[in-house]
Amino acid sequence: MTPDEIATSYDQLADHWNSDDFPRSNGIEQHERAIAFVEQRGNAIDIGCGSSGRLIDLLIESGFSVEGLDISPRMLVLAKQRHPGVEFHLADIRNWSFSKKYDLISAWDSIWHLPMADQEPVLTKILQGLNRGGVCIFTTGGRDAAEEKTDSAMGPPMYYSVLGIPRTLQVISENQCVCRHLEYDQHPEQHVYIIVQCLRKEGSK
Repeated sequence: MTPDEIATSYDQLADHWNSDDFPRSNGIEQHERAIAFVEQRGNAIDIGCGSSGRLIDLLIESGFSVEGLDISPRMLVLAKQRHPGVEFHLADIRNWSFSKKYDLISAWDSIWHLPMADQEPVLTKILQGLNRGGVCIFTTGGRDAAEEKTDSAMGPPMYYSVLGIPRTLQVISENQCVCRHLEYDQHPEQHVYIIVQCLRKEGSK
């Protein structure tokens, strides 16, 4: 599936994600853990923010200046209704350029929909978008090697790809960042979240 096809699938889910039936606790505890590592609470962005607004609520309550980004037009229509004061970007993260550094970047259940060839470049872009001491939290599949699949577990068809845990940790290290937490939070399912902190010195790449 192409990213445009993924966007179409998520358009079909947007109203459900915006309803009272969507579990608003999803990812909250994990983000609270990530926030605890952040050295300064300045700019934050939610990549693949969706329509529920739950993570944006948490980030605002935690003192961040928050932005959202999503490839689904319908998701962002609903997101803007919930948070009219938040800046949202309708964009494909593969082509979107960071105009600033962030103290927290969330990519919860989002970048694993990227084509395999884009996994390393996008993860690198995200890690390079952190301020020193900044934190990224993202999800991936708990596999030992690169893997991709398509399924319809959520209803509309969805594509997933992951680098595998060993290569993911290598990319983190190559970008002068460190893994602070890695957890199979839905074991025995292969859902993994990783908290990363930037150690890069000012002016280094």
